[in-house]
Amino acid sequence: MDSSTSVLCFLLPVLLSLTSTLSTNSEGNALHALRSRLSDPTNVLQSWDPTLVNPCTWFHVTCDSNNRVIRLDLGNSNVSGSLGPELGQLQHLQYLELYRNNIDGKIPKELGNLKNLISMDLYDNKFEGKIPKSIAKLKSLRFLRLNNNKLTGSIPRELTTLSNLKVL
Repeated sequence: MDSSTSVLCFLLPVLLSLTSTLSTNSEGNALHALRSRLSDPTNVLQSWDPTLVNPCTWFHVTCDSNNRVIRLDLGNSNVSGSLGPELGQLQHLQYLELYRNNIDGKIPKELGNLKNLISMDLYDNKFEGKIPKSIAKLKSLRFLRLNNNKLTGSIPRELTTLSNLKVL
């Protein structure tokens, strides 16, 4: 084995590890941005430490074997505040569970970037405004629960293109 091959054999695992770390850093940043928007009177987000590189160690966050965030479970957590566009950066997210809280404001259109999302449970909150049309981009979505909010307007016609949707 020549020296360039041995350098490549050494660098490849390092580069792959760095790629995974960068992914969890951006996800950690997105989750920390969410944390900064929420009021948390019962300290359910106490473990969300932005100085930790990997958000997979935080309570209410589940990751896959590649340390990518796939689930956010904050249902019935007594949090309030609003959601921001940063949530759209959680590219691998499959389950967004934010039901039975006091979250208000608009549902960010950036949630339409969550291509792997299977379930979005935002029911029993105080969301206002219209359902974003961008949700129609979520082709893997099976469960969309938005009931018991302060949403206005009609359900976007674009949502009829979601062939996997079982519950609306």
